[in-house]
Amino acid sequence: MAKVMTMPKLGLTMTEGKLTKWHKAEGEEIQAGEVLFDVATDKLTNEVEATESGIVRKLLVEEGDVVDCLKPVAIIANATEDITPLIGETKETATEKVNPESNSKTMEKKIEDKPKEGRRIKASPVAKKLAGENNIDLELVTGTGPNGRITLEDVENYINSITKEAKASPMAQKTADAFDVNLSEMKKDSRIMKEDVYHYIKDKNVESQANPIETRTPMSQMREVIASRMSDSWKISPAVTYDIKVDVTRLKEIRNQLKDTCKVTFTDLLIKIVATSLLEFPYLNSRIENNEIITSNYANIGVAVALEGGLIVPVVKYANVKGLKEISNEVKELAEKARTNELSQEDMTGGTFTITNLGMYGIESFSPIINQPEVAILGVNTITETPVVVNGRVTIKPLMNLSLTADHRVVDGAVAAQFLAKVKEYIEKPEMLLL
Repeated sequence: MAKVMTMPKLGLTMTEGKLTKWHKAEGEEIQAGEVLFDVATDKLTNEVEATESGIVRKLLVEEGDVVDCLKPVAIIANATEDITPLIGETKETATEKVNPESNSKTMEKKIEDKPKEGRRIKASPVAKKLAGENNIDLELVTGTGPNGRITLEDVENYINSITKEAKASPMAQKTADAFDVNLSEMKKDSRIMKEDVYHYIKDKNVESQANPIETRTPMSQMREVIASRMSDSWKISPAVTYDIKVDVTRLKEIRNQLKDTCKVTFTDLLIKIVATSLLEFPYLNSRIENNEIITSNYANIGVAVALEGGLIVPVVKYANVKGLKEISNEVKELAEKARTNELSQEDMTGGTFTITNLGMYGIESFSPIINQPEVAILGVNTITETPVVVNGRVTIKPLMNLSLTADHRVVDGAVAAQFLAKVKEYIEKPEMLLL
C-alpha cells in the first residue's frame, strides 16, 4: 500500500525543517528502516528513515527546501500501484509550504530573465557607437527621434551637458586628456583641479592592482537560525550588561585539588555556582509568556559551544541538584555530541539560563545576547594576573571579569547587581556552597 512520507516533528518547538539531502532517487528501491533523507532543524541534522518498504515513486520537494512539519515530502509504493490520487492530494499542500522564500526568489528570477517591454532602448547605430565609446548609459539619454528613438545628436547633447557639469581647470582638462580620463566620472562638487586628476588615476591603479573580488555564500541552516534568533532577541529584550571582577584564587585551588579525581573546568565550577545562585534570585531564572513572568524552582544551565559553522547551546538539566563531578561529565558528553552532530532536540531545549565563555580567547569584556525565551545570560572572560591592594599592601591576584546581560523588563539593575554579588561571593568563598 502506498505510503506518504512527511516532514517529521522532532521536538515540541519544531515547526519546520530544511530537507538537506535525499538518500534515494525516484525509482529506487528502499527498505523500511533505510535512511530516506536528511533534515536540518534548529541547528541539528537528523536522518529520517523510511517507514515502508517499496519503490520511491515520487519526491515532492527538492534538496534545500524548507517544509512545515507533517507536510508531505515523498511517496513510497510498489512498482505497479497507481499513486495519481495521492499526488493530487499532496502536490498543492507540499508546494504551498515548501520554502516560500526560495520560491519567491525563483519567481523573481524568472521575471528578471523575461525581457521587459518598457526597458527596450531604441537608438540609432551611430548613437549606440558614440555612447559605447564614451561609456554612456543610454537609459540616461532622452531620445528625441520617432517613438523616442535616441539619435546621434541626443548622445552628443548628453555628453556636452556632462562636460559642462564637470567644472575643471584648464590644466585638469589637459591632464585628463593626456591620461584618457573622463572628468564626468570624477565625483566632485567643486572645481576639479590637476591634483584631483592625479589622485583619481592613482586610486584607479590601486584598485586595478588589488583586483577586488567579493564572494557570496548562502547562509547555512545553522547560521540562518542563529541570525534569526539573535535579531529577535535584540528586538524583544531591552538588555543591559553588568560587569564585575571576581578573584578566582580559591576556584583555581579547588580545580588543582580535584585534577587527580575529576578534571573540572572553570565552566563546570561556574555552572554549579550559578545554578545555586539562581534559586536565590528567581527573576534571573525566569521567562515571559503572555504578560506573565514564569519562574522555576530548578536551574537548567545552557552552555554555549562554538562549532565551525556557528554556535549551539546544549543544556545541563537540573544543575542545582547535581554534583560537580556529574556536571563536569555531562558538559564533556554534550560538547562531544555537539562536535559530532549527535545532539538530540531534548539536549537543546528547556534551558532557564545560559553561560557563554570567551575567556580562552583572551576576551576581557563583552555583551552577550540573551538566549530567548530566557531573561539573562552570563559571559565569562579571561583571567588576568592583576595587582590589587590587600590590607594596605599590593599583591597579585588572578581576577576574572563576569559580564551579565539581563532583560530589563524583568530584571532591575539592583537585582542584577545583587545576583552578581552573590555569584562573586560563592566564587571567592566556594566553601559557602556546603552550608
